[in-house]
Amino acid sequence: MTVVARLRAAGCVFAEDEARLLTAEARTPAELDTMVRRRVDGEPLEVILGWAGFHGLRITVEPGVFVPRQRSELLVRHALTLTGPGAVVLDLCCGTGALGAAIATELPGIRLYAADIEPAAVRCARVNVADAGGEVFEGDLFEPLPQSLRGRVDLLVVNAPYVPTDAIAMMPPEARDHEPRVALDGGHDGVEVHRRVAAEAPQWLAPGGHLLIETGETQSSNTAEAMAHNGLTPEVITDDDLYATIVVGARR
Repeated sequence: MTVVARLRAAGCVFAEDEARLLTAEARTPAELDTMVRRRVDGEPLEVILGWAGFHGLRITVEPGVFVPRQRSELLVRHALTLTGPGAVVLDLCCGTGALGAAIATELPGIRLYAADIEPAAVRCARVNVADAGGEVFEGDLFEPLPQSLRGRVDLLVVNAPYVPTDAIAMMPPEARDHEPRVALDGGHDGVEVHRRVAAEAPQWLAPGGHLLIETGETQSSNTAEAMAHNGLTPEVITDDDLYATIVVGARR
């Protein structure tokens, strides 16, 4: 059976594309067979390859790390309209650091910081933001950041978990079974982490700074409410092609 046929039989919608990527990455027929078996067993393609394509970059991905989604391109595109070279950018709940790395590629000279609570994510992020000279901290939200950043962040980008706890069981197995629960579970309504971020963000944003949070369409009003409750002026932005929603909060 061909690689394409094996992947198609396993339910891979883009079997031809995945077969091409796996074949290109494998160094031997035996390695290719192992990679295909891992994919057939439900492991995320990006973890098998060791990278994910995002905003024209190859983002390093380790097992047990949240895989960057294409819908997060909306957040990157909008972030680029709000700041310029030399800005202080903080990628919070950074996962692989894909957001910060993408922004830094488009805006050379930014001062990039990132943080995540997952050790594996921090390892990946340090690789992915190295070219931009980014610093990555391990810990819960703002807790590990240097106090010198308070009131200096021009752009705070966040892809925190926003799946309601009860909906995680309905997620695709490659996410549900292979990505860390802390990167998926947004609490009872999906917005618990967003509320925590919004509560502290004004203390870290510079005058005129912006907070951008990726969220779900059904969660967007609650994400916006959390920002407004903490003195930020929110705007909900959607992209039907990417099936993506973000909320942007401006510091008044």
